[in-house]
Amino acid sequence: MNLLTINGIINILNNEDIEMQAVAIQERTNLELHNELIKKAEDLIPVLKARSEAANEDRRIPKETIQDFKDAGFFKILQPKQYGGFELDPHTFSEVQLRVAQGCMSTAWVLGVVGIHPFQLALYDDKAQQEIWGEDIDTLVSSSYAPMAQVTPVEGGFNISGHWQWSSGSEHCEWALLGGLIFPPEGGAPEYRTFLLPRSDYEIKDTWYSMGLKATGSQDVHVTDVFVPEYRTHKQSDGFNLTNPGYEVNKNDLYKIPWGQLFVRAVSTPAIGATKKMLELFIEGANGKASSDPAKLAGDTHTQSLIAEASSQIDALETVMFRNYDVMVEEAGNQGGIAMINRVKFRYDASLVIEKCLEVVDKLFSNAGGGAVFKGSDIQKIFLDVHTARAHVANNPTSFSRNYGAMQLGVENSDFFV
Repeated sequence: MNLLTINGIINILNNEDIEMQAVAIQERTNLELHNELIKKAEDLIPVLKARSEAANEDRRIPKETIQDFKDAGFFKILQPKQYGGFELDPHTFSEVQLRVAQGCMSTAWVLGVVGIHPFQLALYDDKAQQEIWGEDIDTLVSSSYAPMAQVTPVEGGFNISGHWQWSSGSEHCEWALLGGLIFPPEGGAPEYRTFLLPRSDYEIKDTWYSMGLKATGSQDVHVTDVFVPEYRTHKQSDGFNLTNPGYEVNKNDLYKIPWGQLFVRAVSTPAIGATKKMLELFIEGANGKASSDPAKLAGDTHTQSLIAEASSQIDALETVMFRNYDVMVEEAGNQGGIAMINRVKFRYDASLVIEKCLEVVDKLFSNAGGGAVFKGSDIQKIFLDVHTARAHVANNPTSFSRNYGAMQLGVENSDFFV
């Protein structure tokens, strides 16, 4: 067999691989719908920017924005098709969120937290899904995952009480996902579950007075001795082991991506979009377009280097995120699912996002000139928003770095939210 024949076979095989990949991509997502959603998000950027000041003053995003997101279909991106959703790849959800963050990071945060919940709800027993979406496919659900519930097992389910914080967008939602631990009577390790409650079973208390992410309305939630049936709970072990009861009705391999992988991106991706917007504002200021400083900085070599470094860092964050999504989508349907080392690595990558955004944000803020320190500065708002996002436990990389490093040294994984 001569070289030309070998090359011809290789080309045929390569073409077949490309065709197979194209078919796979077409089957797992809807590119036309994807592009339509991205366009809607881009069109909303100036609208969200115009609403951001009032939203920050009110400490919650307006009902009009929630309605805009419903009309655009943003909350349906990850929702099961049987309940009116789109079942698109996580790429679409994050691309929409990135653009929304360029208009208002608080709004992107609420979209991320509330909009990611349809994915977890798809893992619940179908009876719970029917209660959520059976009568209204636009029903929204908030959350607070800290294990604050005092749980008492009873016949058919559990009685729970508790007080949770940081329930973002909760005032726009009709249900809530709340975390708690079940301690076995015989002793041993507790079991973590998420409990699903209707709005009538909990009280929202207005406590959200923050330095940043002011418009997220991340209020407190209080529950007093409420019964939650077994089918309205989700075991962390099911999410980790991919034994979710929702698989009985939701067959798309999308839902075999571990739930924790998507949630941690929902609370870090807004910072990437906001940091990108901050760089845009910084460049405008350097060109003398939006700066009260008389001197233009475009010719300053230090400013040029800052911009180059910031652009590269932002690009790297996006590249890693979408590359990880590619692997998740490709491996999710495999026997055994996504390799554990990848799950742990991806978790660590997500936890680094805010730290890396802060490297950019802090440098840009420090070199943005005197105008950035005054009330109303858009650069200052982003500075405060990104710093506030760092307070979320998912955005602290310390334990996740140890786990990833330990696994590479032969130690077993110790994180069950990967």
